[in-house]
Amino acid sequence: MTNVLEVSHAAALIGRIENRTARIGVIGLGYVGLPFLVEKAKVGFHVTGIDRNPERAAKVARGENYIGDVQDEDLRDIVARGLVSTSTSFEVVADLDVLVICVPTPLDINLSPDLSYVRHVTAEIARRLRPGQLISLESTTYPGTTEEVMKPILEAGGLRAGVDFFLAHSPERVDPGNARYTTKNTNKVVGGNDPASLEVALAFYRQTIDHVVSVSSAKAAEMVKVYENTFRAVNIALANEIALLCDRMGISVWEVLDAAFTKPFGIMPFYPGPGVGGHCIPLDPHYLEWKAREYNFQTHFIALAGETNRKMPEFVVDKAARVLNAHRKPLNGSNVLLLGMAYKSDLDDYRESPALEIYKLLARAGANVTFHDSWTPEVREHGVEASGVDLSDEVLEAADLVIITTKHSDVDYARVVDKAQAILDTRYATRGLSSEKVALL
Repeated sequence: MTNVLEVSHAAALIGRIENRTARIGVIGLGYVGLPFLVEKAKVGFHVTGIDRNPERAAKVARGENYIGDVQDEDLRDIVARGLVSTSTSFEVVADLDVLVICVPTPLDINLSPDLSYVRHVTAEIARRLRPGQLISLESTTYPGTTEEVMKPILEAGGLRAGVDFFLAHSPERVDPGNARYTTKNTNKVVGGNDPASLEVALAFYRQTIDHVVSVSSAKAAEMVKVYENTFRAVNIALANEIALLCDRMGISVWEVLDAAFTKPFGIMPFYPGPGVGGHCIPLDPHYLEWKAREYNFQTHFIALAGETNRKMPEFVVDKAARVLNAHRKPLNGSNVLLLGMAYKSDLDDYRESPALEIYKLLARAGANVTFHDSWTPEVREHGVEASGVDLSDEVLEAADLVIITTKHSDVDYARVVDKAQAILDTRYATRGLSSEKVALL
């Protein structure tokens, strides 16, 4: 009887997925959830967005976009066609066939995974779970979360994964601000808790994503994501360490990298900077580092990369002091202007941005710190609560030091070089603008 039920539930759900009558729920309407909701609705699915933030839910219901990677007209169109609804309550869960979880997975102050959002959402689903549903976790986490954390919660009511309901992990691969690779055309990795769950999950993701990559388990899919981000973290850390060494040796790290990257094989471009930001690179490798301890395994590369990347804001402040000293000015009492608070070019996201730490370190040292960022005119995170200033000639001329912390394309760096008294460029935004005023990272 078990095999008959398994085939029945899986076949029935796959049938509804393939004829696009399956009702989809996306839990968490942020940088991952909202673009995914839009893509599913664009191909004809009715999608319910669930978010505890009533303002977000109301905006989506009205077709008002707040995510840069979503086209305004796409959201308005699917709302006008009646393909989208929103809720701040989990009561709608029982009426949905597929539930995609896109909630935050932060680290606590000890760099340990905080799965409170995942646990809470899973418990809410479990209270309303019914046979024939697919639950897919997209949030980045450590290998084993889907099987070891979610599955026991979902099975506590008596339903069985792979028989009564289906459970999978498909890690998000969102790159905010990337105009080339979107939710639809970025290869999608999918791993199931069991063969039946994998079959259902593959059917679901293939309706939307151009190319779906199957792996043997949810745990393997979780490992894929943390490896991808660890790869970047380690290579960025190497570039940062070379920058620190080049600074000691009086060599331009940018000249070295430009020349090194002319090699047509055996090398891949990674660049130094004031630190790493965003939700992925500063956080995700530590999920793996934390999980590895369970196996009495030390992830040395991850630990060293994290240490190197976290020390970059301190290096920037130290170099700022040296630049000011060369102009016979102390850091204490100097006017320092940061150009950029976002963690990435042409983006309004300042999560974990190294500029935040630089701002705090400068203020702690007694500097009078201001910032300009047209993408993020206000910041409220990690102890920094400040509003930006206009980038007028007067502001540039009044600054004893301008530190370029984000390379935004809407900044006229030639004007910055012309008007500023001294510049510390951590992003090589002044490439081609030769001036004695400019000190590079």
